[in-house]
Amino acid sequence: MTNDEMRFGTEILKQAEVLATFTEDAPRITRTYLSKEHRQAGDYLIGLMREAGMTADYDVMGNIVGRYEAGVPFAPVVMTGSHQDSVRNAGKYDGLFGILSPIACVKELNRQGKRLPYTLEIVGFGDEEGVRFGVTLIGSKAMAGNFDPAWLEKKDANGITMRDAINQFGGDADAWQSLDRRGDGHGEVVAFVESHIEQGPTLLDEGLAVGVVTAIAGATRMNVKVTGLAGHAGTVAMTKRQDALTAASEMVLYVERYCRDNENLVGTVGRIACLPGAINVIPQDVEFSVDVRSGSDSVRHSAIKQIRTEFTLIAERRNVKVDAQPFFELNAAPCDDALQKQFADAIAAQGIAPRYLPSGAGHDAMEFPKVCPIAMLFVRCGNGGISHHPSETMTAEDAEIATATLLHFFEHYQPPSFFADKAQRVDRS
Repeated sequence: MTNDEMRFGTEILKQAEVLATFTEDAPRITRTYLSKEHRQAGDYLIGLMREAGMTADYDVMGNIVGRYEAGVPFAPVVMTGSHQDSVRNAGKYDGLFGILSPIACVKELNRQGKRLPYTLEIVGFGDEEGVRFGVTLIGSKAMAGNFDPAWLEKKDANGITMRDAINQFGGDADAWQSLDRRGDGHGEVVAFVESHIEQGPTLLDEGLAVGVVTAIAGATRMNVKVTGLAGHAGTVAMTKRQDALTAASEMVLYVERYCRDNENLVGTVGRIACLPGAINVIPQDVEFSVDVRSGSDSVRHSAIKQIRTEFTLIAERRNVKVDAQPFFELNAAPCDDALQKQFADAIAAQGIAPRYLPSGAGHDAMEFPKVCPIAMLFVRCGNGGISHHPSETMTAEDAEIATATLLHFFEHYQPPSFFADKAQRVDRS
């Protein structure tokens, strides 16, 4: 397929290049919540939304919201979108593709003069990554009724509170509850769907442009402290040592082995510290982190139980003490079976065999199961599937296929009959 034959892909990649210029530390890409660059990117995206035929503006928390109104009265809402913020030194497509792709769909629908039996709402969430205030998924948490108002007092590195930053941006921090979509004040939300680069190598390795997400993994994180006894590196016999680091090393390897040998599970030790940290002293205190994720909460809970049990056994055998305490828990978010089927049908319509796969990374969609059924479309990314890095990439051809798939989904999705019946009843009255 040549660039001239594409309806979507070439233009989406050009738009992503423009968005990459809105960065706090060029030539790297860094765009944090409520920054000047957030405003620049938001204004650009709002312009694209309006050009596509939508009404669009910022909400009270700094998210951008575009609406393509339904062709029938009393219509429900289907939400889609992703995040416009980034990690530090980011790639060009994480989050942003999930905003640009549905905008392209609306532009095509509007060009055809076609309206849907529901209002399509595209959201560019202001913060998913949590870089500035240390709280992730801020925009989607507010819309899903999961926002904690205490977060408004969190401060960034410059001492600015989230509350002040929102208000200085032009929002209204005290009105965050108005975004809660669990009620019917904005029209009933019947589905949330998100298109996103895979951030992994599965689709790339299997030669597939797109895939259907089965679930967004839940996560448990633990802080682990191992306490031994310091001693002289030259005088304490190997059989007499209470070495916290060798014990911790065995624990780290157990996490790897257990998660490798059990399906639907990944585990990572991403941080470790050792004291006293002297070349000639036996390590006495070691702290490390454990991050375990799975699309099944029962699998994850079982893994954490087994890992903690094995840590205790290792500590007893090596004559050290261990304290493994979970400090973060995030439930998995299964994707709706019916919506998965509709995405699979949309993929098949492109001549591609549907591939089902879980998401090990978190996404805005995972906040919405309390509001409505959710679904995700994954899109292949290149360079070994790398993401959160400048080497993150995707092709115009894959952007084209993914957007055509998303458009097929939007055109064929039928909202629950209850809402159509409700509209008819009100219309007759």
